[in-house]
Amino acid sequence: MDSEFAFVQSNSCFYSYFKDRQMVFFKKINIALALYLSLRKFAKPYYLSKILRQISIGSHYNFIMKAFILAAGLGTRLKPFTDNHPKALALVNGKSLLETNIRYLQQFGIFDIVVNVHHFAHQIIDTLERNNGFGSRFEISDESDAVLETGGGLKKAATYLQQEAEFLVMNVDILSNFNLNKLVMQHHASNALATLAVQQRTSSRYFIFGEPEYPHAEDEPASLQLMGWKNVNTGEEKIPRTVVQSLQALAFSGIQILSNAIFERINFTGKFSLVDVYLDLCSTERIVSWNHTGDLLLDVGKPESLEQAALLFPSK
Repeated sequence: MDSEFAFVQSNSCFYSYFKDRQMVFFKKINIALALYLSLRKFAKPYYLSKILRQISIGSHYNFIMKAFILAAGLGTRLKPFTDNHPKALALVNGKSLLETNIRYLQQFGIFDIVVNVHHFAHQIIDTLERNNGFGSRFEISDESDAVLETGGGLKKAATYLQQEAEFLVMNVDILSNFNLNKLVMQHHASNALATLAVQQRTSSRYFIFGEPEYPHAEDEPASLQLMGWKNVNTGEEKIPRTVVQSLQALAFSGIQILSNAIFERINFTGKFSLVDVYLDLCSTERIVSWNHTGDLLLDVGKPESLEQAALLFPSK
């Protein structure tokens, strides 16, 4: 019932996404929801999400139906917990980071996930199998032989993701309360290859954005083009695109939407970061920002941040 309730909640998110726009389309969603509720003893939210995808095909608006959760990291900052466990299973108010983010995605109708694993991989797999994916359909991208970082992990998971027109990618140790539908709308409005969630906040590393300014969703900040990256602690900078005036340094939130065309544009092999991919492509491709400054966001990378997360993200 938890996953069913999550979908009912997500319908209100769909409403906010489509209100004052294609009402005929929204009526179709309500019909699909009513059909699901009448058959809820026999159907699962994942299958309804597929129905919604079919409804959305051919319309201007489309749902993100699949997410890739990056959970393969060693979690060295979370020692001593990660001496015996993967960071994905660190607990916040009695729920693992993995479960918390799966249920967060469900609020926006995403019931189809891919999880990459490496460090104590069997613990993550056992947890998902024992809990039936916490109500979501799941697939495992196994990196047990060698951890591939975020970019290499994405490339390895292509088999599970490239059939989607676009998909969401997020770090398992990021917790947030922002409305994913707004990120989706920004991605569609700018027609980008990648849309990166960013904020104005203190960080050691920043993405650098500037003009040109692309079309953006109504009532949302401008979509700016990625220009480069810098580490303020070391002074290292990578600016592959021609520098313009009015540059903005924004901290990456660890959440992004990618179009499937990215797989044919990745020029790296083996172990590499998604940051390397974005910097390699930003001179020729639309790699754009979605600024959600003001939303709650926490990188749960250290033991003390688990305590902070328990206060900021109380159990529901």
